[in-house]
Amino acid sequence: MLPRFEVVGRRRPIALVAATATLVDAREPEASYATPHPAPYAGVTAVPGPEAERVELELASGEVRLVGWYDAASGRLGLEVTTSGRTTKHASRRHGRAATKLQQLGLTLTGTHLTVLGREAGRWVARGRVDLAGRFDPRNEAWLAGLHSSHRGDVSRFSAGGFGQLGLRDIRWVTRADGTPYRDGAALLLTATSAGPGFFDTGHTSVWALDPASLTLEHRADLFFRRPDRPGVFGDHATHLVREGEEWLVATSTWGDFDGRRKDASVAVTVARSSADLLAGRHVLDTVHLDLPTTGLTSVGVWDPHLVRTPEGWLVAYVSAQRFFQFHPVLAEGPSLDRLTLRGAAPDRLATEGTTLLRLDEGWRLLASDGPDGRSGQRRRYPIFDLHLTEIGELDAPYPTNIPWPSLARQGDDWLMATFDGTAYGGDVVGYGSHGDVVLMRGVSP
Repeated sequence: MLPRFEVVGRRRPIALVAATATLVDAREPEASYATPHPAPYAGVTAVPGPEAERVELELASGEVRLVGWYDAASGRLGLEVTTSGRTTKHASRRHGRAATKLQQLGLTLTGTHLTVLGREAGRWVARGRVDLAGRFDPRNEAWLAGLHSSHRGDVSRFSAGGFGQLGLRDIRWVTRADGTPYRDGAALLLTATSAGPGFFDTGHTSVWALDPASLTLEHRADLFFRRPDRPGVFGDHATHLVREGEEWLVATSTWGDFDGRRKDASVAVTVARSSADLLAGRHVLDTVHLDLPTTGLTSVGVWDPHLVRTPEGWLVAYVSAQRFFQFHPVLAEGPSLDRLTLRGAAPDRLATEGTTLLRLDEGWRLLASDGPDGRSGQRRRYPIFDLHLTEIGELDAPYPTNIPWPSLARQGDDWLMATFDGTAYGGDVVGYGSHGDVVLMRGVSP
């Protein structure tokens, strides 16, 4: 049905301030700039000057001040947070000292997480991080609209704007409603989770263009979401972007505030519609809940939506978790997205996600990814299911680390696959979640 695949390229775009969302790029002395943001995903960077003793970067709005600092004499970095007239200081004894001379200082706000980073020997390393939850709500749109970015100390260059990414994961092609890739000229478009300096609640959804010949990646857009059940703007991700007629249909997973430590922890899927140009700029989308059926299944959450409209109606592939984290693929169908019923499930799986619908000459198939924590015979492979969720084969392709998704696009008589791995970036303070490299594969003729 499908060829054997081999790896032909790897990419790792890294940016604390996204080039597509840069608001300030200055070489001036101490200054403050108005930098309103649509969502709590902001970055500021500075190059310490030759006379730098202490450099500070600040994000401030109202009574809230968020500061990242660097002391050149000691090589230490840290954070200060001021809310309601109270200032707290945060410095890591173990990780808070730069290993080499600092090339740049960085401060990022990603969801509720504030992180100070140093660029050392060409790589960004997180040296301190604090969760702002409980101090104030960074997702408040009025607070975000009043944000200012500033610097103090000897600085030779200062940049501020929307946070970019430390890595990319959850890669999925942008498609038309019939499942075919949506292209911009020759370029293929994809959505990804732009990984922040942490896991679920530091990532957000981004849109990229991939040149299928040169395999170069270009950042195009960032998408953020309002929820129907709570205030604020969230960096929800694991998204499928679908072109339906003259509108965009955006289905995403509510990972933006997930906390597995909560007894009521759950993940759901929302959907938004927009006539805006979601392939450029930064956008906040209003969503509604997408009711994905789990009839007869034990389910604490659903994620990884992939939508296709056939002549008979909609097919929606997704993942259901029996508990965190034990999960398996599910398929629903219905005449409309608000009238879906369960068609098939594979509850024997323990660690299978990345559900993706693909039209082959033989008909519709559901591809997925068996992670390393699956049962014997269901690990580190890409199973292929029919629409009853019976396994009928597997994709012959290298399996990187983590749980890479099988996103395939036909290129004439050839196939291109875009996925990701679990390569970490940013040091021990970041921990799990900064993955990964973008892994690109091509089909190989027999």
